Amino acid sequence: MELIVRRGQKSGMLSSKIIFTLSVRAKLTEEEAANVQKYKLSSTVLYKNYEIEDRGSGLLGLASRMAIKSLNTHITVGSLMEGINLECKDVVEMLAIEEQIIEASELFKQVLDASTLFGGEEVISFDGAVAAG
Repeated sequence: MELIVRRGQKSGMLSSKIIFTLSVRAKLTEEEAANVQKYKLSSTVLYKNYEIEDRGSGLLGLASRMAIKSLNTHITVGSLMEGINLECKDVVEMLAIEEQIIEASELFKQVLDASTLFGGEEVISFDGAVAAG
């Protein structure tokens, strides 16, 4: 698996404020893509920036849920494979999101590697090295 990351910037339409863009796409091998389908991993969430703790009730609760949903960024295995484009208000936000996506992708890569070992055997030696068998 390879993670292709592209950073950019553009000017806002109505103001001179700069918007920072982040494009990320996972490039999987044929075997990895087959395992995503086989184990139904495409809807697995890798990144979510807002979590609603108190859903509220009534009209106010509905309005707050709709507001959070409009601000929320969900990145799943499937969307990462297709490629995602994000707009960030500043460089710090962009770098923080990029770091979280990279960390989640590293974990996802471990899941993909483990999926190739199902039905096989793994030998772990005491010197810390892992060998597949």
